Amino acid sequence: MAVETINFLLALATLTMQIVGATFLALFFLRARIPDLEDVASFLQKWGLWLGFLLTLGGVVLSLYYDSLGFPACSLCWLQRIFLYPQAVLFAVALWKKERAIADYSIALSIFGGIIALYQHYLQMGGGSLVPCPATATEALDCGVRFFFEFGYITFPLMAATLFAFLITLMLFVRGKDTQ
Repeated sequence: MAVETINFLLALATLTMQIVGATFLALFFLRARIPDLEDVASFLQKWGLWLGFLLTLGGVVLSLYYDSLGFPACSLCWLQRIFLYPQAVLFAVALWKKERAIADYSIALSIFGGIIALYQHYLQMGGGSLVPCPATATEALDCGVRFFFEFGYITFPLMAATLFAFLITLMLFVRGKDTQ
């Protein structure tokens, strides 16, 4: 499969995740007022750990796949990976032990990863550097270089930010009714 096709499919998946994530977030806040939505909320609470595991595992595999294609990762990309890669392991252990408390850890990791991803997306969309990119001082890859640009706004960092935001929303459901 050509890289252009994979890029398009990933951008389409990112757009879908943005729409579904926004819908789930609205559902999270409206579920107490609209009883009919409780079935969807229960489904997400029950299957959220599996979804989180599959999404983080997919993120790990795809980031390594793009490395193998010759798309180098900059310093900010690696920082995002630091907050994504452990989540795949945490979800696997949580599924094995049937432990829902991982939701809080996933939310914390996703917040930090999402902030880094949004900052890098800001750089790649032409924003000025608030903090110097650590890569430019070492003649490594500049964090503002855009290798992926689909639909006029989707970049690799925005894909990561979307995944982190989706994980946060999903983990709100996994945490259960104590978050109402």
